[in-house]
Amino acid sequence: MTQAEIKLCSLLLREHFGEIVEKIGTYLVRTGAQPLRMIVTDTGLVLDQVKKGLCVLIQHNLVTYQLQKRGFVEYEAQCKRVLRILRYPRYIYTAKTLYNDTGELIVEELLLNGQMPMSAVVKKVADRLTETMEDGKTMDYADVSTTFVRLADTHFVQRCPLVPETSESPEAPPPPAPTLVISEKDMYVVPRLNLVGKGKRRRSCDEEENGEHKAKKLKQEAESLEPPPDDGIYWQVNIDRFHQHFRDQAIVSAVANRMDQTSSEIVRTMLRMSEVTTSSSAPYTQPLSSNEIFRSLPAGYNIAKQVLDQYLTLLADDPLEFVGKSGDSGGGMYTVSILLGGTTGPGVFQLFGSRCARIFRLLLRKKHLEQKQVEDFAMIPAKEAKDMLYKMLSENFVSLQEIPKTPDHAPSRTFYLYTVNVPASARMLLHRCYKSVANLMERRQHETKENKRLLEKSQRVEAILASMQATGAEDAQLQEIEEMITAPERQQLETLKRNVNKLDASESQVDETIFVLESFIESTVKRA
Repeated sequence: MTQAEIKLCSLLLREHFGEIVEKIGTYLVRTGAQPLRMIVTDTGLVLDQVKKGLCVLIQHNLVTYQLQKRGFVEYEAQCKRVLRILRYPRYIYTAKTLYNDTGELIVEELLLNGQMPMSAVVKKVADRLTETMEDGKTMDYADVSTTFVRLADTHFVQRCPLVPETSESPEAPPPPAPTLVISEKDMYVVPRLNLVGKGKRRRSCDEEENGEHKAKKLKQEAESLEPPPDDGIYWQVNIDRFHQHFRDQAIVSAVANRMDQTSSEIVRTMLRMSEVTTSSSAPYTQPLSSNEIFRSLPAGYNIAKQVLDQYLTLLADDPLEFVGKSGDSGGGMYTVSILLGGTTGPGVFQLFGSRCARIFRLLLRKKHLEQKQVEDFAMIPAKEAKDMLYKMLSENFVSLQEIPKTPDHAPSRTFYLYTVNVPASARMLLHRCYKSVANLMERRQHETKENKRLLEKSQRVEAILASMQATGAEDAQLQEIEEMITAPERQQLETLKRNVNKLDASESQVDETIFVLESFIESTVKRA
């Protein structure tokens, strides 16, 4: 765990959960698994605050607990899971792209609350969608339930582990910590719920006054309500499935850039056919026959079976090995390699320029080269090539390997070969990306803090305008309220908004790079 990762975890926890949760989470990230007593002692927080903070972290799957042999419970922070908070907007946008506004709000509610029953998610999403509809229109619970089932069928949401039912007597003391389990076959099984109803709008002040006499009756009805039929069955977002989707998109894009659009559509079809049957950690998809792929191609691609076979052969023979052939039955069995084979070349280009990137790509291709060979192959003057090599060597993007001719390691009788350790370079860039995101977040928070008074004033004015518009105020009155913010203040607000939007966009772009680098590092570990 690097200092950059710890700092980024701390910033994310503070921004989303507040100071107390951030203090507990950062302590666990730094120290590893700790019992409750040590957390209370070392953080200096009250016991009740620590308990509530741990509940929040466990609810959002950011902390796990384990019962030790000596009888006490240890809590451990999941640093990688904390860093995934940075990717929440991308998960939500992907759900919107695939399943429209309903899917977007379902994923958003699950991410905001960590874990929720299906019935609660459906009602909350239906209410939120009804709020955005025109007067007289409402969102049916059944429509939201259908989208939820589709998300579960494609494994974008999954059930949380449960406490198993035991046959122990009720007099037996409960264990210090429950053991949560769930079988893989039940992970995506949606309970049969007969949710009947429509989304409700928030009542206005007048409606609340008219409904005061019904408050007692409503309270009695609420108390008599039975628990929902899915009580105890909680759902969460399957982050690995979203990562699988992002990785598939990256592979399709790489094939399109390498070959053509038809090739990318064939690979997209193969990935779509095996998206549920292939594990997110598997190096290859399930084998698919040429006949199955042909039948599953989109209707718009009217290519002959013979042309498809030619494309599959070209993909299988390509040096980048996007597609592999695993058999000859069914017209040929093919798999898609889902190990991202990215390089750190673009990062070198951004940091050191095009000539250094040329040397870096040359070393990747040739594996080991002497300095004179680098100068000749890259066609760069000796002095410049030496400076560039030493610059990349000092930043650990290239390494120097000594091969002595004699046991005394005399420089005159030793070969000095430059080479690239790609996984180490990827980790170096990943570390820089974590630092960049932390700097961007700190800058955004600084900008907001510096203009806090102006932002609060703007919010007050907007609230007054909204209430006056609701009561039917005249245009002159509204204009008078708007003039409470002067022209220089309005310009300052626009500048602040533009800067914050740029910083937000930069965070998202750096996170995309982080995803590619993390996927590449994981794929190299699998290959090893």
